[in-house]
Amino acid sequence: MQFHHHGYVSENPRVLPSPGQTVDSASVPETADVLIIGAGPAGMITAAQLAMFPDIRTVLVERRPHRLILGHADGIAARSVETFQAFGFAPQIIQEAYQITETAFWKADPNKPENIVRAKVTADDPTGISEFPHLIVNQARVLDYFAEFAQRAPARLEPHYGWETTSLEIAEGDYPVVATVKNAEGVERVIRAKYALGADGAHSLVRKAIGAQHLGGISNHAWGVADVLATTDFPDIRTKCIIHSSKGSILHIPREGGYLFRTYVDLGEVPEGDDGQVRKTPLEEILRKCNAIMAPYSIDVKNVAWWSVYEVGHRVTDRFDDVPTAEVGTRTPRVFIAGDACHTHSAKAGQGMNVSMQDGFNLAWKLAQVLRSQSPESLLETYTAERQAIAQDLIDFDREWSYRMADAGSTRGSAESIEDFYVSTWEFPAGFGTHYKPSVLTGAGTHQDLATGFPVGRRFKSYGVVRRSDAVPKHLGHLAEADGRWRLYAFADKAPAGDAGSKLAQWGQWLGSEAGPLKRYTAAGADVNSLFDVKVIYQQGVHDFEITDVPEVFKPANGPFALNNWENVFAVDTADDIFEGRGVSRDGVVVVVRPDQYVAHVLPLDATEELSKFFEGIFLPQN
Repeated sequence: MQFHHHGYVSENPRVLPSPGQTVDSASVPETADVLIIGAGPAGMITAAQLAMFPDIRTVLVERRPHRLILGHADGIAARSVETFQAFGFAPQIIQEAYQITETAFWKADPNKPENIVRAKVTADDPTGISEFPHLIVNQARVLDYFAEFAQRAPARLEPHYGWETTSLEIAEGDYPVVATVKNAEGVERVIRAKYALGADGAHSLVRKAIGAQHLGGISNHAWGVADVLATTDFPDIRTKCIIHSSKGSILHIPREGGYLFRTYVDLGEVPEGDDGQVRKTPLEEILRKCNAIMAPYSIDVKNVAWWSVYEVGHRVTDRFDDVPTAEVGTRTPRVFIAGDACHTHSAKAGQGMNVSMQDGFNLAWKLAQVLRSQSPESLLETYTAERQAIAQDLIDFDREWSYRMADAGSTRGSAESIEDFYVSTWEFPAGFGTHYKPSVLTGAGTHQDLATGFPVGRRFKSYGVVRRSDAVPKHLGHLAEADGRWRLYAFADKAPAGDAGSKLAQWGQWLGSEAGPLKRYTAAGADVNSLFDVKVIYQQGVHDFEITDVPEVFKPANGPFALNNWENVFAVDTADDIFEGRGVSRDGVVVVVRPDQYVAHVLPLDATEELSKFFEGIFLPQN
């Protein structure tokens, strides 16, 4: 991380400078630029990202009287850990979490069908899709980390706990969103906002207020779930397991801390007209069935942290904002929904918290760019366009996964079928199935052959490089912070760093010119890298060129003392060349990456006109 460029810092550098921001979490403000309703995963990541902008007034209200104590979600996909890296807390949460490295598949013993036997063990990430691990950790801890980030950010944002939203409507004026909130003492307050996000769960008041409709329904299958501490003779109690026996199915998930585990127990088909009675199944019955399925092994439960019964539901709303489909393009969205408010599914694929966080990450930087007059309001239309398609992909995946898990007696539900489906679709549950289609934010991929390892519309997949200034090996993608900036990765052509006639040098000259995006779209008086974080990667080794030979645009002057940032210049790791590893052309390439880490465009270095045209659809000129 970088600091000191505004003067010497002796205290915790993770507490970012704030322009006199003060927060009174007990008093709800009357106005806000963005009102966030609900402090779950979608709401908290949105608040954390917006907290980076002290000129944006963000208000987060939550009906709970305090921080979440026990969260029901616990699966953290590798893509989410990659996101945590941008928010600065990936190492800490990895240390305290349970890490899934493999999955054991158990099935009925062919010689003794009333018992189960281990059929196979597979690697959890069989394709090596990510350098980040698959984790299990309580949702409450994830929210804690986001809350800490928001409190340390320049806006010093903190949730307003104990305020339930009772109504929301859209009116006229500068603050058209009008929400009424009430505390436990019955005190009411009215908050007027420019924009609002409903991250208020499956029974979302905001969703109902904007008239969005859930599509889909509840299946006829029920599961019991419990977090327990127990003694057992089951040998894979600390390994993720998918168990299919002649008596039903179990999804077994070890939890953080070394002792706790979660068990999802198949309760079978729900009779027609049950009217929710299955949800009254007692804990004792869930544990009895668990032991029956696990025979000849058993668990002796000593303590239950939490348990529940649910019927599998697969729903996605018809839109994720307040603009009806027939009116898209005629008016600006003002209210958005995210997370369970707009998509619900089974818990067994472990995607709820993960996809919800990506909803919020997708929306937050767009709101920031619009509110800071960096982009037109039409940018906000891309939220529904992008995230609704991803939610539908999730529903389709989860429906197939749930059917296979529940249908233990069929070929489709056999241990072999479950295993094959798990391995063949691993990209999706790992969080890397998202692929944004061509739009104002995503190029057509015409030049994809120049960087085959960075697919346009997919997340930027990191790779190792060596920082020239200090010869420190770095993962290029890990340097991207959740600061709302766009990333421009310039991969140099073969010419030496000091060659003024090289493609890279000419691209750099254009980039820093009056016609280039840095001067055109960066606000007057702001640091030249406040909107675009530009990094260059040379094809030479770290001692094959001097950093003083590198064009000045790659060493921008920052802060009141105009100190040059020398940490944006990289060489290849000669033992593991990023150009080879990511299929990058030796003729030079520019990879454009959005603030939420998705590749927006891949272009040759001489396609400056094409890059200019792309940015014209996203940004508003500032100078």
